[in-house]
Amino acid sequence: MASATYAAAVDPSARAANLRYVAARLGVYAFLGFFAVIYLLPLFVIVSNSFRELPEIAKNGLISWPYSFSLKAWSQAWSHYCVAGTCEGIQRNFFNSLEMTVPATIVSTLLGAINGYVLSKWRFPGSETLFACMTLGVFMPGQISLLPWAFILGSIGLSNSIAGLILVHIVQGLSFTTLFCRNYYVSIPDDLIKAARIDGAGFWRIFWKIILPLSPPILIVTVIWQFTGIWNEYLFGVVFTGGRQQPITAALVALQTGQMNAHPYDIASAAVLIGAVPPLLIYFFGGKYFVRGLTQGAIK
Repeated sequence: MASATYAAAVDPSARAANLRYVAARLGVYAFLGFFAVIYLLPLFVIVSNSFRELPEIAKNGLISWPYSFSLKAWSQAWSHYCVAGTCEGIQRNFFNSLEMTVPATIVSTLLGAINGYVLSKWRFPGSETLFACMTLGVFMPGQISLLPWAFILGSIGLSNSIAGLILVHIVQGLSFTTLFCRNYYVSIPDDLIKAARIDGAGFWRIFWKIILPLSPPILIVTVIWQFTGIWNEYLFGVVFTGGRQQPITAALVALQTGQMNAHPYDIASAAVLIGAVPPLLIYFFGGKYFVRGLTQGAIK
């Protein structure tokens, strides 16, 4: 670095090349910074409007620097606003999403790990064909399964219930969890499984004592993927549930579309941020493990 600086100081051509390099870097940073501002502008609007008074928003517009600070919209969004026919805010819908997302994530991840273990270490005739069929669900849009799921949930008495949504998300998520875990478990040496079987370990003992202890990287990836996907899912929630049984994504849309004449921009902004808290916390505490798990899976 010192030699390059010295050369630039004594050689006009080297100085010109150095200036062009600095100008190019500044241009790249300016270009990236411009798009970063565009990308972050909606977040700034949502955060600032959640702390602004509604009269100020009406006067200065949605995109404006906040001149007031109030937590009133947050308390109203949580417990004092009418959403989807109930006047208890989004707290009921928030807990509905928690009751739906946590068990669906855990069960779908565990079943995906078992599927991946079977399809990678206990191969049988047709296992590759079965795996290919299961991965078709990765590319299948959710709209295709609406009618079959409506029939199934109605037949077993789980329509308009959190339990019904849990079942839907468990089954819908098996394609992703099986794909992740199977591709990760393929890299585990088969000799390790054979040695355990020679020592007398059975199917479940090998799974609990050998496979799972080697699985934290891919399980973290799968949990984060499933949690955020289920929490943010809207289609199944709005189709299969209504009223007090709806998850928070359906409630957020109902809050805005059901009160168009009132334009509750402050309350809607606060509600959106409340609904975004769990996925943000998941990524905040597990984001580095998510990237690390994806990298390990790619290398393996």
